[in-house]
Amino acid sequence: MTDQPPTHLRFWLVTAVIALLTIWLLRSMLLPFVAGMAVAYFLDPAADRMQRWGISRSAATAVIVFGFFAIVALGLILLVPALIDQFDGFVQRLPGYIETLRNVMLPHIRRLISLADQAGGQDVKAALGGLAERAANMAGSLLNGVLGGGLFLIDLVSLAVITPVVAFYLLRDWDLIVDKVDSWLPRRHAETIRAQAREVDRVLAGFVRGQSLVCLSLSLFYGIGLSLAGLQFGLVIGIISGVLTFIPYVGTIFGFVASVGIALVQFWPDYTMIGVIAAIYVIGQMIEGYVLVPKLVGEKVGLHPVWVIFGLMAGGALFGFVGVLIAVPIVAVVGVAIRFGLMRYLASSFYRDADETSPPLP
Repeated sequence: MTDQPPTHLRFWLVTAVIALLTIWLLRSMLLPFVAGMAVAYFLDPAADRMQRWGISRSAATAVIVFGFFAIVALGLILLVPALIDQFDGFVQRLPGYIETLRNVMLPHIRRLISLADQAGGQDVKAALGGLAERAANMAGSLLNGVLGGGLFLIDLVSLAVITPVVAFYLLRDWDLIVDKVDSWLPRRHAETIRAQAREVDRVLAGFVRGQSLVCLSLSLFYGIGLSLAGLQFGLVIGIISGVLTFIPYVGTIFGFVASVGIALVQFWPDYTMIGVIAAIYVIGQMIEGYVLVPKLVGEKVGLHPVWVIFGLMAGGALFGFVGVLIAVPIVAVVGVAIRFGLMRYLASSFYRDADETSPPLP
């Protein structure tokens, strides 16, 4: 009996290594399957609710999947032409924007450099230069990992064709799959594993479903707000910044910098309009922090923003876009496992003094 824990540990470590190796080897063709699984997980509560209304699982799945992808397709049909037009115009005007920004910012940058020189700031300038270079290299590596590592256009085509089929069959058989996996659990630890799986589901449901609604709400708010304010390319900037809100703080920072930068070029020296553009993001951040996240995500999800950012960047660097999709489930599982392990450690004799009694485990 003394060799059982090492044997169990070796089994789970080998299983994890094989799973990660399989994902790495098949990463170029997993995108539609991972996306279909994500869609099925996202829509499962709606299918369960329709089943409780007396509708068969197959009929409920057909209605939900068709409705979901019809809404997505309609949104793309309505938005993509406008987004492409704005993006094309942005690319054409980008050199002029850069030149105007250079003329506006160059005097201030020269003043800062002069102050740094007066303070003996050669080391500071060298450190800032090295930091900027490392940041650019990191962003380039992440973008190359997400867009590279395979035929990205082919991935997009397969995503559009295969994902709805995968989502339909997974959603239809979701409860059967869960029951089958449950039957494979080791009987001695089945209840503990079920409890941790429920915790993972709570974290994922709170973050993924809630954060998706937050991204949608902010995309509409920023896109409409910037467009009404008259900002050039406000629609595309607002939608992109709203989508990027899925990565904590990144969407707001990107949108604020991009929109204020264009506002400086478009409205300079009209400080009122520049302030209006900046205020839209300040208001959006307040709505996100005080209304959307507490209502839609909740405050007890247990995924720290830094942990989410690390997981998304690591997933993108290792597995490309597939890694970005599986990053949040993995960090949720790891986070729940760490909290469970810490709880067991705090209740063990390794942590407690000899005369302390062990608190009951939940």
